[in-house]
Amino acid sequence: MQKTITLGLMSGTSLDGVDAVAVDFAGSVPQFRGHYHVPFTDEMRAELLALCTPGNNEIDRMGRTSVELAKIYAHAIAELLNTADIPRKEVAAAGVHGQTIRHRPEEGWTLQLNNPAMVAELSGLNVIADFRSRDVAAGGEGAPLVPAFHAQVFTGNVARSIVNIGGISNITFLPPVKSYGSVTGFDCGPGNILLDAWCAKHLERPYDAGGRWAATGTVNEALLTRLMAEPYFTKEPPKSTGRELFNLAWLENILTEFPSVSAADVQATLTRFTAKSIVDAVTRFAGRTEELYVCGGGALNRTLMASLQDEAGAKIAVKSTMELGVAPMHVEAMAFAWLAWAFLKRQAGNLPEVTAATGPRILGALYPH
Repeated sequence: MQKTITLGLMSGTSLDGVDAVAVDFAGSVPQFRGHYHVPFTDEMRAELLALCTPGNNEIDRMGRTSVELAKIYAHAIAELLNTADIPRKEVAAAGVHGQTIRHRPEEGWTLQLNNPAMVAELSGLNVIADFRSRDVAAGGEGAPLVPAFHAQVFTGNVARSIVNIGGISNITFLPPVKSYGSVTGFDCGPGNILLDAWCAKHLERPYDAGGRWAATGTVNEALLTRLMAEPYFTKEPPKSTGRELFNLAWLENILTEFPSVSAADVQATLTRFTAKSIVDAVTRFAGRTEELYVCGGGALNRTLMASLQDEAGAKIAVKSTMELGVAPMHVEAMAFAWLAWAFLKRQAGNLPEVTAATGPRILGALYPH
């Protein structure tokens, strides 16, 4: 009997922890089977953040951290299987993305911190990892990789854009069924990455829960205009970005021009900045969009969701992917379960029209148990 369940494990640029999901691919529509979240400790989050920039003794620190990450991934797998009541013997493989600490597709490489051999050893499962490298090797951006999954589960009768707001925000444009055009996708720019960094600096909290702090401030239009002047936003897709560009140092350099803006007003402006950069990307590159569905942690930020609707106006309805039957915090991990399934079926996992790779490629590498 063929095993049809794969797991997807994702820890993104928000550095909040690991989301693990189980998905059954027996039928024509993937069936969600369970979810488990393991938050990162403050120490792990701080070390991962530090490894995103050059520092002292990086190689040893990377090695040690990859071992700790593998233990966290294996723990997430064990708890997921237990809470979802899935026997280990029924799982075909686990797709483990790893933690991106560098992304340099223009130089031909990308680095996700991981130790898939140890995850396989500790979990007792086949592990598929290193999904981005093959697309980059084929001349692609290596990101975003989720549009192929979005196309399978979210395509409808009207033109939709699916926006994942993690640390970085990315968009997938889905034409209606049996209609014009092809699926497109790219990284819009910062999602929660600057919001979280500013909140951590001033409130010593990892994120602005519900956008409540931002709601106490006022958007500074001059600062917003300055933030939107970043050349990345006018660059044509395919394109991808990360902490290499959008980080606290980038923000603080701009803020030297606005010394009188309060911390709360900066947070309010950053929230509007994320919303505006997303809607501008939709308008510029996915102009036929009628519905915009949000997933990732940004979907839980009420102030950000309201800003998105304000920016989108009456012509585009802004909703959570929960409206399409998938919880916003499950989507990206489900995509890597799908990529693991595609690898097992020897099917391409990338969309060349999204990443600019020279062609479809099977993504990932297998670490058999």
